[in-house]
Amino acid sequence: MAVPHLTTALRGPILELEKRILEAMPTIEHWLRGKWQNHTVPFYCSVDLRNSGFKLAPVDTNLFPGGFNNLNPEFLPLCVQAMMAAVEKICPDAHSILLIPENHTRNIFYLQNVAILQGIMRHAGLHVHVGSLLPEITSATTIQLPDGSTLILEPIQRKNNRLSVENFDPCAVLLNNDLSSGIPEILKDLDQIVIPPLYAGWSTRRKSQHFSVYDNVAQEFAELIEIDPWLINPYFSSCGKIDFREKKGEDCVAAAVDEILKDLQEKYTQYGVKEKPFVIVKADSGTYGMGIMTVKDSVDVYKLNRKQRNKMAIIKEGLSVTDVLVQEGVYTFESINHAVAEPVIYMIDRYVVGGFYRVHTGRGVDENLNAPGMHFVPLAFDASCVLPNHAALPDSTPNRFYAYGVVARLALLAAALELERHATISLNQTSEALQS
Repeated sequence: MAVPHLTTALRGPILELEKRILEAMPTIEHWLRGKWQNHTVPFYCSVDLRNSGFKLAPVDTNLFPGGFNNLNPEFLPLCVQAMMAAVEKICPDAHSILLIPENHTRNIFYLQNVAILQGIMRHAGLHVHVGSLLPEITSATTIQLPDGSTLILEPIQRKNNRLSVENFDPCAVLLNNDLSSGIPEILKDLDQIVIPPLYAGWSTRRKSQHFSVYDNVAQEFAELIEIDPWLINPYFSSCGKIDFREKKGEDCVAAAVDEILKDLQEKYTQYGVKEKPFVIVKADSGTYGMGIMTVKDSVDVYKLNRKQRNKMAIIKEGLSVTDVLVQEGVYTFESINHAVAEPVIYMIDRYVVGGFYRVHTGRGVDENLNAPGMHFVPLAFDASCVLPNHAALPDSTPNRFYAYGVVARLALLAAALELERHATISLNQTSEALQS
């Protein structure tokens, strides 16, 4: 694989950051090991990163990763070993798992991801069936996949607070469904362990909460290796009570945009960055690149036409946007054959198992690359993220990928802390319900 070219003359800050990460490798790994002794790591996770040549930061963290089909097949042994560790930790007695995917029967590439995930779990020594929440799946349904293999979707049955499919009673349920449209009744109050927990879904999670926790993680990490935390951390704010169609809440969004652009200009001046700062406004929950826009001036917020307002008002499953994250835009100056590229890092348990580049021909360096209807080419990493080369330059491929793996694991740690907060809230709500 040709590693994307970093198309920027400004190499100072990112080169220095990669150098610091490389030099501090033993310190970083020791620090992360200590964190995982005290906190429960999410079962699996993917992190979208952006490398601007002066900054390397996460812009999204997904706890229901749906792109295992984009990883390099050569890294499947890494995935299998990590899966063994993940299952052993959460459900040591597990021998059979029911995998519940998204309701995307028409997205054949997503279903390829489900098949790969099923294969990884089978190689880890588990019996795995795929259960569908779709009402039209009334009997075992075989779907042909692009690589010539097949995937069998089976209707889920619920009996005595347990989920099963025909002749298969699993001891655990693995969700590859982000619960954007809420938690279905069939998944509530189960006797089986559900991973990730239901409160990890987008019906509960908020991106602003995640980045608030990440803020603290980045601060601590920056002190550990003596860097400016801004180099790995995007500024952000959030606004509620938004209705783009009715022009409600626009003042809050415009004020947040103004403040972030002002802070950004100071940082750009400090690091000699010549580009114009920009901000991303996106739905505070949900995925699939919906409900997102690029803003370079707060007046743009008031100037949206009807089509733009409609686009911002609705996300996946037709849900209305009422809360938004206003986030520092991080340029991506990585490109392949003049097409913009951004890295996505995949983790199972605390292990980085691979990654790929989203490569877009139709998008700019300041735009979101995970957009519906946009064509992106996944380009699997051909080197792992766990083998830096201390004899090579800091920005050589293995060292750049190691830096990506480190920053992605900071986002993973933030997700772990975020889920702990949700677990406490969920526990309190349950005990209150029992008392009343």
